[in-house]
Amino acid sequence: MLQWVAAARGALIPSATRPGAVLVDLGCGAGLLAPHVAGKGYRHVGVDLTVSALAQAAAHGVAPVRGDVLAVPLRDACADVVVAGEILEHVPDLPRAVREACRLLRPGGLLVLDTLAATRLGRLLGVTLAERLPGGPPPGIHDPALFVNRAELVRECARYGVDLRLWGIRPSVLDMLLWRAGRRSAVRMVAVPTTAVLFQGAGRRR
Repeated sequence: MLQWVAAARGALIPSATRPGAVLVDLGCGAGLLAPHVAGKGYRHVGVDLTVSALAQAAAHGVAPVRGDVLAVPLRDACADVVVAGEILEHVPDLPRAVREACRLLRPGGLLVLDTLAATRLGRLLGVTLAERLPGGPPPGIHDPALFVNRAELVRECARYGVDLRLWGIRPSVLDMLLWRAGRRSAVRMVAVPTTAVLFQGAGRRR
């Protein structure tokens, strides 16, 4: 499922508008985003704490930087795009993570994120159910106490000049059935009216 969400994340990122544009991928893991932004004109910089994951990301063309998303070892305003995909629900200090993400953005730069909502439904579907599904997240990978308060997220982004818009996403039911039947290799993520479970966000720095 991480692959499917990465594809949906990549679809939010436009082609670069200037030579030398930089995309900073916070919590890049093994570089799942890389194939979905290849050819868009960015230098793709991946930040992660796990050395083995960074090695895999580098094999996909990502420039690896070992670092914590709460203290990113990159200069201010270095990025045209900052991506925080499937990472905010793992950090113990949301305001600090948001501050770092926004600090990296150039004026006019784009912040793209996806994460899990701090709701009863989010915990039920994002942990209790999802961790039991084939292709879902490994059991125990999520701490529901770290799921993201949406109002706080929007408020913290606004503090640093990023007007964040949120919308919910879920796997396509039809695609899921075809995937389970072995007739599709991937599942599209589709927009839904509620942000109460899995949601995306995007906003530009003023």
